[in-house]
Amino acid sequence: QVRLAESGGGSVQSGGSLTLSCEVDGISLSDHCMAWFRQAPGEEREGIGKIGFTGGTYYVGSAKSRIFISRDIAKNELYLQINNLKPEDTAKYYCAARARNCAPEIREADFYHWGQGTQVTVSE
Repeated sequence: QVRLAESGGGSVQSGGSLTLSCEVDGISLSDHCMAWFRQAPGEEREGIGKIGFTGGTYYVGSAKSRIFISRDIAKNELYLQINNLKPEDTAKYYCAARARNCAPEIREADFYHWGQGTQVTVSE
């Protein structure tokens, strides 16, 4: 059974940093494309970055210059570091997985394993 579990969310002040974790069971990061998505209140879920099974990363969107995705193959964990947090980063953050190659875009429909999400709230 595949399980993805995000953690590390919370309430932070603008300008701070957070590192979110995604603990993965049932599949291996070494042969899956992993991505981070976020969903702000009233908005659609959007992909913000991905890391391929070879370790290459790709970032999109308004936060792309402030985020960094990494992984620990031995622990089978995925991470998302967000720097210089802004109120517009307030959202629920999700990790997601698909087997082998990443698709060119970061679209919900391309990922079939999802975590439950972790809430990040950024105040002024």
